[in-house]
Amino acid sequence: MSAIEQRNQQIQQFVVTADEMRQIEERVFAAGMPVAALMEKVAGLIARRVEAMDSYAVGKRIGVLVGPGHNGGDALVVARELHFRGREVLIYCPFSRLKELTRQHQQFCASLGIPFVDRVETLQHCDGLIDGLFGFGLERSLTDDLAAIINQVNPWPQPIVSIDLPSGLHTDTGAVLGAAIRATRTLCLGLWKLGLLQDPALEYVGEAELIDFDLPLADILAVLGNPPQLRRITPEMAIAHLPLNRPPATHKYKMGHLLLVCGSRRYAGGALLTGLGARASGVGMLSIAVPASLKPILTAQIPDALVLDCPETEAGAIAHLPERIDLSAYQAIAAGPGLTTEATPVVQQILASDCPLVLDADGLNILAAQGTVPTLQRRQTPAVLTPHLGEFKRLFPELGAAMDCRVTAARTAAAQSGAVVLLKGARIAIADSTGTVRINPESTPALARGGSGDVLTGLLGGLLAQTTSESASLIDTVQAAAWWHSQAGIQAAQERTLLGVDAFTLAHYLIPALRKMIAPGEIFVDAAAYRQ
Repeated sequence: MSAIEQRNQQIQQFVVTADEMRQIEERVFAAGMPVAALMEKVAGLIARRVEAMDSYAVGKRIGVLVGPGHNGGDALVVARELHFRGREVLIYCPFSRLKELTRQHQQFCASLGIPFVDRVETLQHCDGLIDGLFGFGLERSLTDDLAAIINQVNPWPQPIVSIDLPSGLHTDTGAVLGAAIRATRTLCLGLWKLGLLQDPALEYVGEAELIDFDLPLADILAVLGNPPQLRRITPEMAIAHLPLNRPPATHKYKMGHLLLVCGSRRYAGGALLTGLGARASGVGMLSIAVPASLKPILTAQIPDALVLDCPETEAGAIAHLPERIDLSAYQAIAAGPGLTTEATPVVQQILASDCPLVLDADGLNILAAQGTVPTLQRRQTPAVLTPHLGEFKRLFPELGAAMDCRVTAARTAAAQSGAVVLLKGARIAIADSTGTVRINPESTPALARGGSGDVLTGLLGGLLAQTTSESASLIDTVQAAAWWHSQAGIQAAQERTLLGVDAFTLAHYLIPALRKMIAPGEIFVDAAAYRQ
């Protein structure tokens, strides 16, 4: 791999707050890069990208929304460049006071005869809009007049391209500051802004892509650290931490032994779905502890698993684990899906073990009732928690204020508990006790179906059981599982349905998704083969 390719991969991983982006730019300007020169370069890249978009074919009319700062300056340079390329451009700037460089570009655009319009509705009949009202750093809610302009534009049918991030979004949290542009596409400048990877922003961002304008790597790392604590998961990062390279002389006992503890008579599906996720992970040995009444179901569906039938309560929950079981014999335990809180003694026994642990669903609810932080701090081995938002609040009730930023919430919870915390959502945030955070930038609303988290628990447990290297970072394994799971959901949604992906189908797309991740240009057998 060339040095340029390595840099490009690194750039895609970096995520910045507004303050960090300011610091990086200040270093670049202090080194001698003129602000005007950088604006010309960035806007030129944006203009070329806009020209390449199918929705902006030659000869179409483009409306440009211009703000008072350098984001507005970028928009004016883009307007000028598109004008030079033969586009019909209309400019709307609802501000009387502009930054000096932006004012100069406004003056030059006017001298070229590019029309400035007084009313935003004049842009309604344009074929596309460019949003350059506000860039990174906006913190206060927009005034009523500006909010009214945005609310007037949003219902229009034409595509909107936002420069850096949709105007009206908080750079760090993705929160809407009174009103925000609903972009069709967002061209993020230089480095990914944290707000674009937060759940509240997703319905405004549209398709997001990075416009790399060659910020020096040394300046980026000087501000973010080397390696940065916060990173965006890329395919290369995920694949690098999957157990794909097996020694020629290996055998099942060297490929990890995972114990799943899950299921009840009421929630039998939780055990099956978790088992299917674990099986896809490639773990060498899979044992599944379930209530005795579930053993025939699991044996029929997952014949390669060792199904341990457990004594059960009158309601059909696991009463206790078999007396013969030795928890130290496993490389990892994953517990929780379908258990019900009647299985509290079982989860207590698992928590007291020295085995690496993944907790989900009722495993998390039982942990919360026991006291999350003190219970986990007594453990000597790693734990991974995979809560959705409701479970997270039960686990860490004192962190309500941190929920404005999912990264802050996950990082604080991991620091307090010593666990790796995978906070579920449209954009999963994963944090460990050192402050390292990874964000999964890709997912699909098709995963909003019951049972998809059970599949993730099994997959993660299976990968954890195969992570035998002492140098391997636990968060690397967790990020690989999250990425793999989301890619299976994306592929299943594209090929099977628009109405969400059921968890059973999702589990059977894990292997096809992995193949596609490793060799994206190849075509593999459809995952529907599992039904035959």
